[in-house]
Formats: sequence, C-alpha cells, structure tokens
Amino acid sequence: MNDTATATHVGDRIRIPRTAARIGVARRDITPPFGIRAKNWGPADWERSEGAHRPFELTALALISSDERPRVLLAVDGTWWRRVADEQAVRGAILSGLGLDPDQLMLSLSHTHAGAVLCAADAHLPGGELIPGYLDALAAAGVAAGREALDGAVPGLIEWTHGRCTLAADRELDVDGRALVGYNPAGTADDTVTIGRISLDGVVCATLVNYACHPTTLAWQNREVSPDYVGAMREIVESATGAPCLFVQGASGELAPREQYTGDVGVADRHGRSLGHAVLAALDALPTPGEELTLEGVVESGAPLAIWAGRAVDGGTDAAASLTSVELPLRALPTIDELAEEWKDIDPRSREERLGRARNLRDGYIDGPTVPHPVWAWRLGDAIIVGHPGEAYSPLQTMLRARFPETPIVVMNLTNGPGFVYLPTRDAYDRGAYQAWQTPLAPGALELLVEHATAAVADLLA
Repeated sequence: MNDTATATHVGDRIRIPRTAARIGVARRDITPPFGIRAKNWGPADWERSEGAHRPFELTALALISSDERPRVLLAVDGTWWRRVADEQAVRGAILSGLGLDPDQLMLSLSHTHAGAVLCAADAHLPGGELIPGYLDALAAAGVAAGREALDGAVPGLIEWTHGRCTLAADRELDVDGRALVGYNPAGTADDTVTIGRISLDGVVCATLVNYACHPTTLAWQNREVSPDYVGAMREIVESATGAPCLFVQGASGELAPREQYTGDVGVADRHGRSLGHAVLAALDALPTPGEELTLEGVVESGAPLAIWAGRAVDGGTDAAASLTSVELPLRALPTIDELAEEWKDIDPRSREERLGRARNLRDGYIDGPTVPHPVWAWRLGDAIIVGHPGEAYSPLQTMLRARFPETPIVVMNLTNGPGFVYLPTRDAYDRGAYQAWQTPLAPGALELLVEHATAAVADLLA
C-alpha cells in the first residue's frame, strides 16, 4: 500500500538547497617567490624552495544576502599559521582594508605541506628573509581580491550538492605497538565532498569545493612549492566549467591520501584528478542552474512514463552570522626543556622542527587553565558554513551533518585564528597518536567543539 504522506504528485519538485545573494568572485596569484623558506618536514635536508610545481591562488567569494551585511570567504593555498601574531597581522590588515567586522571574514588555508613557511619569526633562517614580504603580499592580495569581489557582486545563486571521493583514508596506523601517521587499511574515512555551484544569470561563475584530506602527498623529497592535490583538482574543474574553483579544507585531522610522503608531483596530480572528477560527476548530476526537476505529467507509451523536466525556481535569502568561542581544557604540558630531553635521541633536524612547532603553538594561545577556541558560523539561505582555526578530526563534520541532514554544511579547518591545534578523538589520546601529543588540548576538546558548533548551527537555523 502506498503511503499517502509521501506520495508523489504532478507538480512536485526535487528540491535543491540554494543560497540566493549578491555574489562576487575574484582571484589573485600568490605563488611564493623562488627561494622562500619552505622547510615543513623534519627530514628535509634543504630549506629554500627551488621552483613551483603549480600556481598558488587566493580566491575571494563575496556574499551580500538579505541582512545586507557582506561576508567574504578567502580560499587560500597555504600551509598553516605557526604563530598567532602572523595570522592576526594578515587577517587584521584584510579586515581593515575591506572595512569588515571579524564575523564577516573567513580566511581558510588549504593546508598544503609543500608551501612557504608562514612564520615571520623564521626570517633569520635560510629563505626566511622572504617571509615577511610574502605575508604582506598575502594581506594585499586578500584586500584586492576581496574588494573586487565585493564591488562586482550581483544577484546570483549557489546550488548545493554532495559527491563522493575515496582519496581520503584513515591515517592512524599502529605497527608493533607504536602509533604512526600513515594509511591504515583497516580504518574508515568520510568520503563526502560538499559542492556549491555558483551561477549568475544561469551561467556558472565559480565552484566551491569542501573536502577533508590532508595535502601531504608531497614531502621532504620535493623541493618545489606546490598546492599538492588541490592544484590538479582545480585545473580539472576549471577546465570543465570555465570558472574559478575555490577549495576549502574540511575536518581532516585523521585523514590523508593512502599514497603520500613522496617527491613525485605526478602522484599529487593523480590525487587531484580523482577529486576533480568526483566534483564534476556531482555537478553533472544537477539540472541547469536556477532550475529544479519538476514532475510535469505522464506520457502513455508501451509503459506510462513519468516526465520530469527542469523548471525555474526562486531561492531563499535568509542570512545570519555568529562569532563565538568555546572554552577548551588543556592537558598537563611538558616544558620545552622536557620536550628537548624526551626527543634528544631523534634526528636533530626533526627534533628542532618539533620543538619549534611546540613553542609556536603555545605563544599567544595559552593563558590559563583553559583556552577560548573561536568558531565562525554563517547561514546563507539553505546552507551553513562553519569555520575554526584548529585541525579537528572528521567527527566535527560527520556529526554536524548527521544532526542537520537536510542542510548543506561546509565545515572548514584552518580558518582564521588563534588555535592552530589538533582536536583528536579520545581514542587518539589512548593510542598515543602524534596528533594527541602534539596538541596542548586535553581529551574531550573535540567533543566540546562539536557540541558548541551544533548549538551555533541550531541557533542560526532557528
């Protein structure tokens, strides 16, 4: 027997979540200069970049919705912030240059591990003399692209969909009682790709791609700066759509490619193509921009045929934003001297890399028994965008999407600051995983972040 509550009728539509707003897109090339410091791996026996595998891009997406408060998302090919002062200087300059409040800007790093070191304190090291100028150039590019996108914003649509890509894999592997960072064949990974097709007057003008996978294909053997898999993904999508593609990193704390830690840029390109084709497959499943499939009627043939056709629909324009923070507990932290003693027997280059990261993570972030961890959240029509500065494990995105299954949710790690720290699962602490001993946060921090983000999204949807 048919359930009349779910029966289909002539005139019914297959709903596509959408965002209607004034939209602008602009891009700047931010490829790091030849010779800049790009030593991001402990085993690297070199320090200056020797070229560029692919261009680095900064792409601005400006959105002016029903509340008339502009919002700017900057998708940036970049490594990670190592100091609070550098992030605050760059984002502060962009906020000032665009005349925005802190809740109106999200600057999201792709997290390539083959990019320039974003740390002005390394200016005294080989290649470091180029870092302060590069940080200034990043800020200038953010202002220029953001202003162009805002000034060029016109009525448009973002239509949201999902795809699947198996590039990301669990990277928590136990071997002979030791917790390693590498492909775990027994693990599982979130394969969701969240995609926003952006169109103006029915013509695609950009694509937003949100996927969770560490860009760690290229490692210490590679001496060129590279956006890693993001570069080839972008090329695939842009060649097919004729429009810019913005990539924002998802909650990928425990996710990475199966094949990684190589100097072969061809592997990174292959990874990017796999993600790019997944994006195109999802885009090609959508109807024409601005339309939804509508059941128009029945044609009698050898069988009665249901006729679905694309018909134009209007999009919602609700908008809201929030900038909140959640208090996260700290674990008992060893001193830098204690860490130096603990790591005294490992390779000196790797030891100095670890110690430098430990110093930078604490500076400007830790001041008391807990730390305030910021969370940005935007509601844009039918969709939600959530960003935070840390490296959360994937439950941040899987649990949000499970809680709000009808709402497209973009979840971004490495967005704004401060708090460039891992937020692992309790199991990672129990295993002694790298992410758990690297972070200053105590077990339970991830769960508190998920709870806080869930409440923030519920408030916006209410």
